[in-house]
Amino acid sequence: MADKPHPVDIHVGSRVRLRRTLRGMSQQRLAGELGLTFQQVQKYERGANRIGASRLYELSEVLDVPPAFFFEGITGVGRRSAASGQQEDIPPDTAESEQFAKREILELVRAYDRIDNREVRDRLFALVKAVSASIDGASETD
Repeated sequence: MADKPHPVDIHVGSRVRLRRTLRGMSQQRLAGELGLTFQQVQKYERGANRIGASRLYELSEVLDVPPAFFFEGITGVGRRSAASGQQEDIPPDTAESEQFAKREILELVRAYDRIDNREVRDRLFALVKAVSASIDGASETD
């Protein structure tokens, strides 16, 4: 066994941290919802401790995402070479995590999440998509 965490555990932990942060939830609050200490949540988020299937299901319920969310973007991570039996650590795509790490995006998502009126949310979403499409179209013609 290696001393460092498995790349899959690191990826899943980073997805837990991402979703917890997007929900504006502290480690302490998440730990309380799961009946854990915040230190255990820290270890999960770092990948230092593996998250079992039942705990992953509980996390998906508390964080309001399907269990598959935690594995998105993980293609090819942590495969074992058939020839040598050695693990090939292929780092996960971190572009999505880096994008969400930006404070402005986190604040936007949190604010959007607080809008209770479904019609308002739908219209706002359509507006953002339209503005984005117009910018993408403008940059293609520049």
